[in-house]
Amino acid sequence: MIPFSPPRIDQKIIDEVVAALKSGWISTGPRTKQLEKNVATYCGVPNALCLNSATAGLESMLRWFGVGEGDEVIVPAYTYAATANVVMHCGAKPVFADVNRDDFNISITELEKLINEKTKVIMPVDFGGYPCDYSAINELVKAKKNLFKAKGDNQQKLGRILVLSDAAHSLGGSYKGKKTGSLTDVSVFSFHAVKNLSTAEGGAIAFNLPAPFDNKAIYDYLCIKTLHGQNKDALAKMQRGNWKYDIIEDGYKCNMTDLAAAMGLVELERYDADTLVKRKHICEQYATFFSQDNRFELPVQKTGEKEASYHLFALRIKSCTEEQRDMIIQKIFEKDVSVNVHFKPVPMMSFYKNLGYNIKNYPQAYDNFSREITLPVYYDLTDEQLKTICNAVLNSLNEVLS
Repeated sequence: MIPFSPPRIDQKIIDEVVAALKSGWISTGPRTKQLEKNVATYCGVPNALCLNSATAGLESMLRWFGVGEGDEVIVPAYTYAATANVVMHCGAKPVFADVNRDDFNISITELEKLINEKTKVIMPVDFGGYPCDYSAINELVKAKKNLFKAKGDNQQKLGRILVLSDAAHSLGGSYKGKKTGSLTDVSVFSFHAVKNLSTAEGGAIAFNLPAPFDNKAIYDYLCIKTLHGQNKDALAKMQRGNWKYDIIEDGYKCNMTDLAAAMGLVELERYDADTLVKRKHICEQYATFFSQDNRFELPVQKTGEKEASYHLFALRIKSCTEEQRDMIIQKIFEKDVSVNVHFKPVPMMSFYKNLGYNIKNYPQAYDNFSREITLPVYYDLTDEQLKTICNAVLNSLNEVLS
């Protein structure tokens, strides 16, 4: 069976993790702090905070901004449930926006219709690593400043809707010559096992808030917030005579470990020159093969202004029903090839359906989902395996649609 997305575990990764084990620092320590600096430098932002997941990063930022009961956060209907779940955790209401046909990202037209006095945050999602239209989103929140009703100091200071990018897929993607992470107020990356850059579990917040905000001060505060509200981490407490600490609020437990950061340090060092090159090659091979058959609709991964991180290859089948798509997937698996679907829209999930959300209100999200099959993209995928995958998809399509 050709797997869908196994992590890259080679000798460099193993050696660095072993070195972390032998160092005596296996929880948050010097490797985590170094990874934070490296991520910030890579993205071109003042500061970055590494945590145990992108989900923790998104929720931490919502809570920092004072999002709570009575507030609304706009998210795309086409995303993983975590994007909406963190809004629910804060007691606020997720408001779903439909998406574009071509790139799966949030529709600016639909987004604008949804902004009102309750809107506190917009959370665009860079689907498959392809950046959203941040110029339009950033201009939109400025244009809608008159509708914004601030609660609390941070909202007063910003004076408008916060743009919190769910960049879980898009580390290394670019827009107008700038890397994701630096495209809007705050961006959150995922380093989960199936992501381009993996720390097994993990994520990072990239801080890029405008003046008068002090991004370093926000980083310092969230270091405390995400470690039980403790004003010193273990690394600081181990300095000679510095053992005393205080709990200054009822914080959370979201810190990254040095074992995880060890993987990230190796992966980030070779990311542009190695990882992205290989992933782009795989996606280009798929595009070359499937572009020869007009029954397939290829994902948008590079335009004049944007380039994806090549996290996913989301292939769509024209004039195909959801049931036919599911049958095609079953046929592909029978040929020993693993594929996936990204994503089942959140309003289709039982929890959200029971809250009254209806997928009929997001027709483009449903259309994209019903015809989509995600093909394997990972570093160790060989050209021979690529041919096997392409033939399995084509033959399965012929078997079902004939």
